[in-house]
Amino acid sequence: MKTIAIAGTFDTKGEEYLYIKKLAEELGLRALMIHTGVFEPAFQPDVSNREVAAAAGIELDELAAKKDRALATEVLSKGLEQLVPRLYQEGKFDGIISFGGTGGTSLVAPAMRALPIGVPKVLVSTVASGNTAPYVGTSDIMMIPSVVDVSGLNSISTRIFSNAMFAIAGMLLFEADYEPEKKPLVAATMFGVTTPCVTEARKYLEERGYEVLVFHATGIGGQSMEALIEAGFIEGVLDLTTTEWADELIGGVLNAGPHRLEAAGRNRIPQVVSVGALDMCNFGPADTVPEKFKDRKFYHHNPTVTLMRTTVEENEQLGRKLAEKLNMATESTVLMLPLGGISAIDVEGQPFYGPEEDRMLFDTLRRQVDRSRVELIEMDEAINDPAFAGAAAQKLIDLMQAAKA
Repeated sequence: MKTIAIAGTFDTKGEEYLYIKKLAEELGLRALMIHTGVFEPAFQPDVSNREVAAAAGIELDELAAKKDRALATEVLSKGLEQLVPRLYQEGKFDGIISFGGTGGTSLVAPAMRALPIGVPKVLVSTVASGNTAPYVGTSDIMMIPSVVDVSGLNSISTRIFSNAMFAIAGMLLFEADYEPEKKPLVAATMFGVTTPCVTEARKYLEERGYEVLVFHATGIGGQSMEALIEAGFIEGVLDLTTTEWADELIGGVLNAGPHRLEAAGRNRIPQVVSVGALDMCNFGPADTVPEKFKDRKFYHHNPTVTLMRTTVEENEQLGRKLAEKLNMATESTVLMLPLGGISAIDVEGQPFYGPEEDRMLFDTLRRQVDRSRVELIEMDEAINDPAFAGAAAQKLIDLMQAAKA
């Protein structure tokens, strides 16, 4: 029988969680009840709030005496983040579900993120239809909007709660028989304007026995790739689309943070890097572009995405930043420059064609990259030319084979 962990505040939402527990048991699941509230629960849990607080190194009575809701949420969240992965490793549960508002969501989400990818995790939340990045991060948490507040059982909440339970019960009770063949795992980065290149490179690698995970360079995509590299899943990196650095430096909406392009070098993972889509900085709908950029060159990719051409000065800045990150590597790192254009719309006749901007990017990288650490390869083709894609993929294969020799 599969066990589902049900984590939540059983003091203020006891009625709701008893409903969920009963539903889980009717579906043939064993429930492991984890109490995350400060006060006495409405029913006896399997894991008490004292155990959760103790996992964070604090006595519950001491925490309650402070009467500080924010502090209590922070401490219990840290305790849960320690406790839940431990319970999973001990085989105490197979999947986890929780329900809450902003406080409950913030409390439980870090613990869910600490579980391995693939472990079913469902979070019903009042903030699930907004920006969920702070809760989901680079994990596979499934968030479901609660529509109404998680407060009481009514005709809407019971339907939402039931649907969420049915969803995770399905994940737990039905398992696919498919076991993919174990192959060397390669991570690649792609954007719409570098899709032909990465698709060609992926096929090239797959035909030669590699499995390729493609990450869309939307900020969270780059962060997810870096997290998997750090976790030791990835054996080679084809980072051809580094556009997230344009958003990080200029102020776009698809940035991946200041540590993008570090994990492979730090972990000595072979990597082939290029400058895909650094001709653009990303914004949402046209009316969301900051006023200070009003005189810049734009391309309306679709109704929800507006692209802004990077300038000569910004390309110098981008070149310096990429060189800084690449120079952190000590081995097995190649930078490939497609001199014919760095995106589908940065070639002659296309709206972002910019020889001066690209020249500044290339020249800065030539000057700033440490050739004793990074091999520099220049090709006359544009990034989406098949010859460039094939050369990049073969170079990565060469690096990976050399690393194993």
